[in-house]
Amino acid sequence: MLKNAIKKIEKDGGSDARVVFLGDYIDRGADSCGVVEFLINGRAANKNWVCLKGNHDQMLPLFMEDCHAQVTVNFHWLDDRLGGRETLASYGVNVDDTDPRQEVHKSAVAAVPDEHIEFLELLPHSHQENGIFFVHAGIRPGVSLEHQLDDDLLWIRDEFLDYKRRHPMLIVHGHTPVKKAQHYGNRVNLDTGSGYGRQLTTAVFEGAECWTLTDLGRVPLVPSG
Repeated sequence: MLKNAIKKIEKDGGSDARVVFLGDYIDRGADSCGVVEFLINGRAANKNWVCLKGNHDQMLPLFMEDCHAQVTVNFHWLDDRLGGRETLASYGVNVDDTDPRQEVHKSAVAAVPDEHIEFLELLPHSHQENGIFFVHAGIRPGVSLEHQLDDDLLWIRDEFLDYKRRHPMLIVHGHTPVKKAQHYGNRVNLDTGSGYGRQLTTAVFEGAECWTLTDLGRVPLVPSG
């Protein structure tokens, strides 16, 4: 799906088109290792790409530090619901409930390339361009863009999603899956659940205008309501 998305973008905007990725390159999907490798290789080839950090992208580096990628009191990265096991499987490390966490950590350290960990660790949290603020999860309303906390940029939901007033810029984000891409006037949500086997949505922005990209070309994405 990622390679197909890039093909659609390059067909629309050329091989040097600016691409901003909204994060969550690992977990749940079929080939986290392949996605990270693809992005690393693209940047090494001087592709005009900006790769932002998602909340899942911080979990593997945390686990590699000390195997304590605890997301909440009740959730560890290796919990079935978070996708860590799928990520490790893509690196050849298969995990089941009986495996001691320290042994899983040891196998992961041996299997996951340092280059992949460094890539995930150094990803920026946001990107501003042409009046648009790109971010993984969203922003905290009422806080200036330059004073946003990294935790909010990676994790925020309700306070951001429920806010109906204008933001300093149009916010383009993912993190919270919807059935299809939505333009809410003050924000655009492009997460359509590819990590759960649904489609990967690609959009193009020109000033205030927005389109989703399909195999047949552009489809206007206009504010709902």
